[in-house]
Amino acid sequence: MLEARDITYAHSGAAALYRGFSLSVASDERVAVSAPSGFGKTTLCRLLAGYERPQKGEILVDGQPLPKRGACPVQMIWQHPETAVDPRMRMANTLAEAGDVPDQLLDDLGIQRKWLTRYPHELSGGELQRFCIARALAVRPRYLVADEVSTMLDAVTQAQIWRFLVAETERRGIGLVFVSHSPALTERVATRVVRLDAEGVSSPSPHS
Repeated sequence: MLEARDITYAHSGAAALYRGFSLSVASDERVAVSAPSGFGKTTLCRLLAGYERPQKGEILVDGQPLPKRGACPVQMIWQHPETAVDPRMRMANTLAEAGDVPDQLLDDLGIQRKWLTRYPHELSGGELQRFCIARALAVRPRYLVADEVSTMLDAVTQAQIWRFLVAETERRGIGLVFVSHSPALTERVATRVVRLDAEGVSSPSPHS
């Protein structure tokens, strides 16, 4: 179980974005996080993946806090993949940061071997996002957090990436938390929807 347990979080100098907020995600769930713009969806993703830490409460996986060092059991896939990689590194070296990446994973994601010698700016957004997904999965996470991962991509690439993510998380027993502004995508992918602006779930102040 991935849990946000009674967390409070505020950006520096701002009112609390979350106050006493809790969320539990099982390893067989695909949970969509829904809210209007500015309600802290990306911040919640960052908290769940350990990029931010709550001022109160805790983020737990199977009852244990997220590790401060080493591979995290919660991996995040970002909306803008170009911000998640070192622009000075070839893609083979970017993948190597995650350790051994199976060839089958590259094949399943449609990653061509000739891309491995390229730099990030030499790839399209969809090609680069496939690398980011491969890197996240290579460390064998228990959970994936996907923040608008296909918003910037064409419709064909979106469909390919989501078909892969659904199949792969089901096969591996990986829980998935994702943010999407597409009702159609949420309807197809989510096993449950959490609405951050719904009474009784959370009523955060509008911050990004």
